[in-house]
Amino acid sequence: MGAGVVAVLSLALAVSPPREFSAIARRAEEARAANRLRQAIGLYSEAVRLRPSWSEGWWNLGVIYYDEDRFGQARAALARFTEVASDPVPALGLLALCEYETHEYDHALRHFQQWAAKRPPASKELLAVAYFHWALLLIRAGQFERATVLLSARAKLGSRGPELEEAMGLAALRLALLPEDYPPSEREPVYLAGKAAMHLALNDIPRAETDARKLLVHYDGHPNVHYFLGTILLDAHSEPAAREFEHELQISPAHVPAMAQLASCHLKDGQPEEALSLARRAAGLDADNAPAHKVAGDALLALNRYPESTAELETARRLAPESAPIRFALARAYKALGRSADAQREYEAFIALSKNEESAK
Repeated sequence: MGAGVVAVLSLALAVSPPREFSAIARRAEEARAANRLRQAIGLYSEAVRLRPSWSEGWWNLGVIYYDEDRFGQARAALARFTEVASDPVPALGLLALCEYETHEYDHALRHFQQWAAKRPPASKELLAVAYFHWALLLIRAGQFERATVLLSARAKLGSRGPELEEAMGLAALRLALLPEDYPPSEREPVYLAGKAAMHLALNDIPRAETDARKLLVHYDGHPNVHYFLGTILLDAHSEPAAREFEHELQISPAHVPAMAQLASCHLKDGQPEEALSLARRAAGLDADNAPAHKVAGDALLALNRYPESTAELETARRLAPESAPIRFALARAYKALGRSADAQREYEAFIALSKNEESAK
């Protein structure tokens, strides 16, 4: 039958005679095994019409459609699988890939997140493709740091090439756009930033800094260029990093991430009052910025203002519950308040999240 999944779903749901269904299902499996995919599609479509609760049939139908780049039909079949299967999670990654191709980006992002949270078994090929497209959607959603973690993990596993570098460049320059959507005028800076970001992911800091400074030569006034260089310098050189964040704020005075990073530099340099002032300014501009609340909490902890520190860090935890550093900082704040049980809980969360981050790399 050639009507496809959409037409199948519009038919009345009848209870099939067991023998008829079993015969068609068996023939469908045989056709799939023999790579007679057009025949298999027809047989699976008939089988799920006869027995709409047959999850294996919906799964196989979705996979065949996906392999043939028929993403709309694959999406419909896999969506039905998630409705009838006892465990829908394994299909969510493939469903999200279909939704990416059909431009249902918000649905795709949600399904990628649900899929990754459960860590279902999957082939290396599916993991690589799914995590890459998830990262692209995180960039589109403005979640640049999370996207960079995913893309850097791909690079460390050996992935290379212009597509990965392009995505890393978009994240580095904080352009909330998909690769097919950003303007031609941004091509060169994205390319240069992507090369620097790739070296950074591979822990080749000198080459990352060299490439970022090349970017700076040609795009000194471009938003996020100084910020990106500052993040490269941050771990080894807090003072030069701080200068880059200050320069970024001259270009973009309301750049909240630059404020939070500069506040962190002040804190490292033993200036908690300056750090607190800047972090609170950043949080005032963006109340949902977890790093700003985290730095404010750290600064307050350094100033022995433990109740205020705890409140800031609890806000940061609410905004970014999967951040290991936030959970560690909150454990320290609870310990300072004498809340031993709460401190132990947060420390255990920190250990678990740190292990998850290592296993994802």
